[in-house]
Amino acid sequence: MLLREQSAYSSGKAWSKHGLKMNRVVKYVAMLAISVVAFQCSDVPSEDRKLPKGYTETVTSKSGEKISFEMVLVPGGTFVMGSPKDEPGRRDDEGPQYKVRIDPFYLCTTETTIEFFLAYYEEMVTAKRQDTEVEQADRGDLDAVTGPTPVYGDLTMGHEKKHPAMGMTWYNAVTFCEWLSRKTGRKYRLPTEAEWEYACRAGTTNIFGFGNDPNQFADYAWYEANSDGEPHEVGKKKPNAWGLYDMWGNVREWVYDFYSPIVYREAAKQNPSVNPRGPAGGEVHAARGGDYNSAIKYLRCAARDYEDKWWRSGDPQMPKSKWWLPQMDFIGFRIARAIDPNDK
Repeated sequence: MLLREQSAYSSGKAWSKHGLKMNRVVKYVAMLAISVVAFQCSDVPSEDRKLPKGYTETVTSKSGEKISFEMVLVPGGTFVMGSPKDEPGRRDDEGPQYKVRIDPFYLCTTETTIEFFLAYYEEMVTAKRQDTEVEQADRGDLDAVTGPTPVYGDLTMGHEKKHPAMGMTWYNAVTFCEWLSRKTGRKYRLPTEAEWEYACRAGTTNIFGFGNDPNQFADYAWYEANSDGEPHEVGKKKPNAWGLYDMWGNVREWVYDFYSPIVYREAAKQNPSVNPRGPAGGEVHAARGGDYNSAIKYLRCAARDYEDKWWRSGDPQMPKSKWWLPQMDFIGFRIARAIDPNDK
């Protein structure tokens, strides 16, 4: 099993120790700009509009295999994002707390599986090329979506097909969503950091979303106390009140937003902040949920994480791949989708 150092988040070291400066030139600007389109919808549902509670989507792989996944409706509403100063395990980047309004959206009940990700990889993998190439200016043309270069090592990392996919960069996860959008005709994307926390809380105001008792964690999560040092098949623990599995532990999940340790200060000036998407630019992206090796304090609904430099340490290439985080078996993602006019 991979022996890895703790990230800046997991070790509690200050952001400044890693020298990550938020004023550097933003990477992947073209992709980010086009990704915003996925959040836009010409028909914002009214509160009384009756929406399906969920649906099953099925895609066919290049080899003809049918792969299905479940999407559940996350009802719109308002919640308080972040954590109070007296919450055990709290970090400064979780505050100040502020009110957020979220429109209804759909979220996958599980993390994206190896089986699902392999369908994308086998269809979209390209010949090896320079990772320094300029990003496509028009990511909105889904017919022109390019896929990942061959992975360095084993994409499955020795795990079975129902385990979470892992070791992809944020860019790769977003490209997966673009591929899936093309396959299905629906606009899939990563959830925002606010959407993720809102879904994790599932209408509650407690620390973990299922209560405040850490002794219940074994029922809901794979984490340091019960994982045997490795990720597990998705959907084997109890879901939260909205039917979402593995929102705590197993693998961390990429979210749409750039990470900023001070973004809550600006957001708190709005009352409420409506569908926030994080800072307009940045150097690294945020992740949520903790992983199989996390202590309980890192599994709180409000706990935040971000890509640290050592996440790319398993990549021997120079420059580092924009697609892969080799051997990093603790980072994955789940997909989201905004409501559109055809949802009825």
